[in-house]
Amino acid sequence: MTARLAGKRILLVIGGGIAAYKALDLIRRLRERGASVRAVLTAAAQHFVTPLAVAALTGDKVFTDLFSLTDEAEMGHIELSRDADLLVVAPATADLMAKMAQGRADDLASTALLATDKKVLVAPAMNVRMWLHPATARNRAVLAADGVAMVGPNEGEMACGEYGPGRMAEPLEIVAAIEAALAGDTLIPLPASAGAGAALAGRHVLVTAGPTHEPIDPVRFIANRSSGKQGYALAAAAVAAGARVTLVSGPVTLPAPAGVSLVRVETAREMLEAVRRALPADIAIFTAAVADWRVAEAGAQKLKKGPDGAPRLALVENPDILATIAGDLAHRPALVIGFAAETEKVVEHAKAKLARKGCDLIVANDVSAESGVMGGDRNRVHLVSRDGVESWSEMGKAAVAHALIARAATMLAPR
Repeated sequence: MTARLAGKRILLVIGGGIAAYKALDLIRRLRERGASVRAVLTAAAQHFVTPLAVAALTGDKVFTDLFSLTDEAEMGHIELSRDADLLVVAPATADLMAKMAQGRADDLASTALLATDKKVLVAPAMNVRMWLHPATARNRAVLAADGVAMVGPNEGEMACGEYGPGRMAEPLEIVAAIEAALAGDTLIPLPASAGAGAALAGRHVLVTAGPTHEPIDPVRFIANRSSGKQGYALAAAAVAAGARVTLVSGPVTLPAPAGVSLVRVETAREMLEAVRRALPADIAIFTAAVADWRVAEAGAQKLKKGPDGAPRLALVENPDILATIAGDLAHRPALVIGFAAETEKVVEHAKAKLARKGCDLIVANDVSAESGVMGGDRNRVHLVSRDGVESWSEMGKAAVAHALIARAATMLAPR
């Protein structure tokens, strides 16, 4: 059970699209994390999933009719819309988004959404042409201005046989967005000019994540406490933005995000080689906490205690992956982003690193023990560029990832 969702009340509005089947898995994911779910089905949604199936998964009554005397007597639509901690629309069809943008209230779903005083999160799902239509672009701009959060859509093959942005985000992506919304994080949408799901369509994004393990002998190694969570979240956010993503990962226990090409490595030298093989890339984001040093000669057998005490280890520097790629003019990605994990003078050290490494942007964060960032689910970052420093408020790592990918898409566009 995820503590962040335990006891939270979600009102799930299920729209009428083939992606409605994913809403069943979303309910299951939310329930297993301790959230309670009430569901509203539109008339169209009932062509794709049945009230019986939804009720079986929510363990609660399903609401379908605005003019039901029984439902209104038990829980009126006003109370229904305000009893929840968060309203989630998944799938959010083009019609539902249009109703929300226009303030229409001609069925239970649209009435509940108009009557609520709680935050709303939508997960769009529709045909690619509908998503890219100017009317939908206007509607999502209105919703964004009204404070409605959005997750997805993703890019891929549609049930109708077409390919492009418009696929509903996967259930676990929506769960992450729900956690972020409930925590008060801002989900920064991707640039609307291309559509949220297509902001990086046709682009290759390379991400490094996790620690490296530098062997001392067959059973011991030099490493750090990096969990890889921020790098994996960035890879998932880049996939959601339509990019082809290569994730070069040191040893972590995280599952690979859906849609990424995962390359597992152990050492810094292996990571550099994997990064070189993955090029060319449009964007390279180096979140991995690479060990600065390795043992000059790792023992072939396990080192034993001896009468002379602890063995002396001769250390040599590992290759600087960020500086190497940023300085390779023949193969340098158009946008190179590095991370600076610091325990003191965070911004000051990040400015020096930006100048030293030759990258376009440094994302600096405080990883001291009291910050809880190493291995935790939240982060507070500072974006350090040649134009200055931009400090973001503390957010969940998934929200940081979506915001950073949005910024990267914006920076890449003129290049």
